[in-house]
Amino acid sequence: MTVDQNTLADEELRETAERAGRELEDASAPEILSWAVETFGDRFCVTSSMEDAVVAHLASRARPGVDVVFLDTGYHFPETIGTRDAVAAVMDVNVITLTPRRTVAEQDAEHGPGLHDRDPDLCCALRKVRPLEEGLTGYLAWATGLRRDESPTRANTPVVGWDARRRKVKVSPIARWTQDDVDAYVAEHGVLTNPLLSDGYASIGCAPCTRRVLEGEDARAGRWAGRGKTECGLHG
Repeated sequence: MTVDQNTLADEELRETAERAGRELEDASAPEILSWAVETFGDRFCVTSSMEDAVVAHLASRARPGVDVVFLDTGYHFPETIGTRDAVAAVMDVNVITLTPRRTVAEQDAEHGPGLHDRDPDLCCALRKVRPLEEGLTGYLAWATGLRRDESPTRANTPVVGWDARRRKVKVSPIARWTQDDVDAYVAEHGVLTNPLLSDGYASIGCAPCTRRVLEGEDARAGRWAGRGKTECGLHG
């Protein structure tokens, strides 16, 4: 049965998320996504940074034409925009691009150039967190590609949890996967990936704040390197 957005209270939605997190902990990624689609229908979407299209591909098999939300910060590598366009062209998904309220030029005029260097938290808030919150308004649940093996800050990611800030169910169907699992899925299904993954980048964000990772570093080490910052704020 599809959840009625008008009658389902936040508390009931939170309880649904927490119960599903327990019951689906050992479920496969397709099973988790099938649950999300059956529960939330067109009020469910996938978010993608276009590092790869693994979760989008998985979700498209559970719900052809599923909404895939991409956040264009204005600072992306050209390869990331190219991956988004390729996903939209060849996969059975509906890519929706969100943009911040202000262009990069307008932000520079208001806050000064290079905000990402001077105050990366504020830059992320303006160009990522706020646009996503606004873009997810019409959904009850959203899926991410978070994995527990990516960094210590993501080690306890539930496969289904409660996003208290946005009051939505947050689905992480590949939370228990390893990089080897991702690589195997990509190879088996020919899933599109960002070309930068073959050029030393293990986690791909905005160009000014992303570098290649060094041998022995975790996948997130190339993001905001040297700043003590590991997350943009989208995931807590």
